[in-house]
Amino acid sequence: MADDKPGYDDTPIIPGQTWKVHDKNRPQARIVTPGTACTPEKPGSAPSDAIVLFDGKDLTNWRGRDGAAKWKLENGYMEVVPSTGDIQTVQEFGDCQLHLEWAEPAVVKGESQGRGNSGVFLMGTYEIQVLDCYQNPTYADGSTGGIYGQWPPLVNACRKPGEWQAYDIIWLAPRFENGKLIRPAHVTVLQNGVLLHHHKMLIGPTCHRTVEPYKPHPPVGPLKLQDHGDLVRFRYIWYRPLRDYDE
Repeated sequence: MADDKPGYDDTPIIPGQTWKVHDKNRPQARIVTPGTACTPEKPGSAPSDAIVLFDGKDLTNWRGRDGAAKWKLENGYMEVVPSTGDIQTVQEFGDCQLHLEWAEPAVVKGESQGRGNSGVFLMGTYEIQVLDCYQNPTYADGSTGGIYGQWPPLVNACRKPGEWQAYDIIWLAPRFENGKLIRPAHVTVLQNGVLLHHHKMLIGPTCHRTVEPYKPHPPVGPLKLQDHGDLVRFRYIWYRPLRDYDE
């Protein structure tokens, strides 16, 4: 029977790999059905291999500081209930592609850090800032999409208060070996399809008014959303674990 695989078996090995150039025996990429993009009017949808953390129906994948998450759930979104505390996922994960949709209060109150403040904490430790920076200046490394206290976003891509927005985040968790850092964390962030950070290296945990070094922790952790006292809303959150092609 003729070998009808497309490709070649008489080409050189690709440096650093075990496969030949155009290797006909190299496994094909997994098929994933794409989702749809978030718009101000309607939520996006997840790719076929994504793990959905919040679909607007319940908070079973989330827990609060005293057990069950106590944020408000209605009309397909959850909303911060001030003073109930941060919430975080039951599930823990490391390197990932994360999608998260959020909206600032339509009624504008406060200024600078006091206007629509929340945060997305990767592994419960590393914060991407959520804030209403539409015509609202604040300190640069605390603005919308900033790696809090470390790196400002490249641009301000905020929509108007009340309109739904989206973060798409590629997260590479730090690696520790024998209690020592062997790879710092890196993150790529897009807001509403606009690049804010490209493979940006974090110097350690994100902090308010201080700098701290990395401290060893497990390779996985929860996604945490912050209760900063403002009525920020979230809807449709999903992630995809990152895997090497040849795994």
